[in-house]
Amino acid sequence: MKQISAVFNFFRGLMALLAIPLFTGLVSFAALPLAIFLGYRGEQLQFLARWWGRAICRVSGVKVEVAGLQHLDPGRTYIFAANHQSQFDIFVLQGFLAFDFRWLAKKELFQIPLFGWAMRRAGYIPVDRSHGRRAMVSLNEAAKEIAAGTSVIIFPEGTRSPDGRLQPFKAGAMVLAIKSEVEIVPLAIVGTHEILPKGKLLPKPGRVLIRLGEPVKAADYTVKDKQALAAKLENQVRSLM
Repeated sequence: MKQISAVFNFFRGLMALLAIPLFTGLVSFAALPLAIFLGYRGEQLQFLARWWGRAICRVSGVKVEVAGLQHLDPGRTYIFAANHQSQFDIFVLQGFLAFDFRWLAKKELFQIPLFGWAMRRAGYIPVDRSHGRRAMVSLNEAAKEIAAGTSVIIFPEGTRSPDGRLQPFKAGAMVLAIKSEVEIVPLAIVGTHEILPKGKLLPKPGRVLIRLGEPVKAADYTVKDKQALAAKLENQVRSLM
């Protein structure tokens, strides 16, 4: 029986792996006529991204539960500071976090034909990950967009956890929140490491919990306090996990 289940999960994971580029292409192509002929952009295109995330979770056999939405005001702008257990975090958050948000994405992705255009139209924010002046200018531009009303998700660990345990939060990620002066919401993702660990290609079926904490006022901190803010958020996310 275990062998049958293992074989089934293997083929299901393979289907999910194939579905990811297929669904990504479908969503990008669907955004094209909506944007050109109907003028859709930003929030109006988010239903496509939400379908994309949910469809990939469904094909993978992943069920998602969300707790803590009562802490959020739908009319406010937030930065969500999340732990990063897996590449699967992207699909889970995009599909099931019922809040209008955008992703910060490296600028190179915006140069991909069609896909990059769709990202810009949907309101995703390009970030220059190089060092020096260009990176600082990019960070300032992103902070302006957030301050103007664009909620985003950041992964302060900087990379995926190799073992599912929470890694130290980088203080540099806090600068964006401090500059934009919006509230930061600690967000814990539980279960995605078991579904798709770092270094693996095929997701496994499973359950995921997204748990949101109470917002923290970034306006109470200065850039000099970024280490303290990072430590506070790290502790809150750890407790939510």
